[in-house]
Amino acid sequence: MLEAFLTSAITMATPILLAALGELLVEESGVINIGIEGAMLAGAFVALAIAYFSGSTALGLAGAIAAGVAINAIFATLVVNLAVNQVVTGTAVSILALGLTGVFYRKLFGVTGKAFMVAPIAKIPLGPLARIPLLGPVLFDHNGLVYFTFILVPTLWYVIAHTRYGLRLRACGERPEAADALGLGVIAIRWQALIVSGALTGLAGAFLTLAYANTFVENISAGRGFVALSVVIVGRWNSWGLAAASVLFGAAMALQFGLQALGTIVPYQLFLALPYALTLVVLAGFGGQAAAPSALGEPYRRQ
Repeated sequence: MLEAFLTSAITMATPILLAALGELLVEESGVINIGIEGAMLAGAFVALAIAYFSGSTALGLAGAIAAGVAINAIFATLVVNLAVNQVVTGTAVSILALGLTGVFYRKLFGVTGKAFMVAPIAKIPLGPLARIPLLGPVLFDHNGLVYFTFILVPTLWYVIAHTRYGLRLRACGERPEAADALGLGVIAIRWQALIVSGALTGLAGAFLTLAYANTFVENISAGRGFVALSVVIVGRWNSWGLAAASVLFGAAMALQFGLQALGTIVPYQLFLALPYALTLVVLAGFGGQAAAPSALGEPYRRQ
């Protein structure tokens, strides 16, 4: 029972953490991307559609990356180049993705939404580590996307905190005018962050359809992009904090399914609301104490 719950928590945490790590890069550069929900949804649909028709999971993952990058490229053009309001643009992009995925889903599979299934991404047990009692199945018996996501945690921590590129990235988020005066190229760095974030968010969407549900339903992301945004705040713009917060929310989602399985008389809608209620509670308790990049969300035009 405990093993199944912890394994489910890690699985549920993976797409949230993957999207949050991409958003961390974007916010360190001074941009807040509310459109992360749309990029995740687009990645989820394109990944499954390509995998279903081609029979190739690898092509599905590549398609998810391309979809996430395309959504973020639209966002970057409006926000970085044209200095349009970031919150309004992100909201519009998410609505656009929701509409497009719904239209193409019904176009390809009918108005009734015929279920289409694909084989899940295969697990890769890590040898003797996967046979360790309790911890083995929980930590070392997952698919490659899970390992990739958690390897990104120390990688991004090091890149942001201890490399020249990380310093430039943070400078763009703190003092973009000064960074541009030094020739760092704020526009280029923000574009780079958004492209990388789009790829990671697209993969987060692909995880939902190729590694978790193995099918697609409209709005399958179900607010996970917004949870990822809150994870960045709760994690205090630190990849280690993001990992801890993501696992917390993943555990809440796993608990939600466990409580539903008990067959209590409590309305199941209350269990569905549990992860999102936890998000609000944690944000209320810790969000106000976090120090965001100084220029986060502010429009910037190169002088």
